[in-house]
Amino acid sequence: MKKTTESIPAALQNFDALPDSANVRLPVVMGLFACSAVTIWRMVQRQKIPAPRKLSAGVTAWHVGELREALAAAGEGT
Repeated sequence: MKKTTESIPAALQNFDALPDSANVRLPVVMGLFACSAVTIWRMVQRQKIPAPRKLSAGVTAWHVGELREALAAAGEGT
């Protein structure tokens, strides 16, 4: 099965162009760290990545700048 860019969220495709103040949702974070939603929540619980913020009753999102810092820290640990 060939994966197309149509199935990749636009925010993930353009992550490098987003400002640090932007917010992204769970599917983007899953793509950045290449893991499942359950693993993302475990990483938040273990403070490996920053906790998201509750923007409204049904919207939870992460700050791009904080995710960039977490990605950089993860890269330094390898």
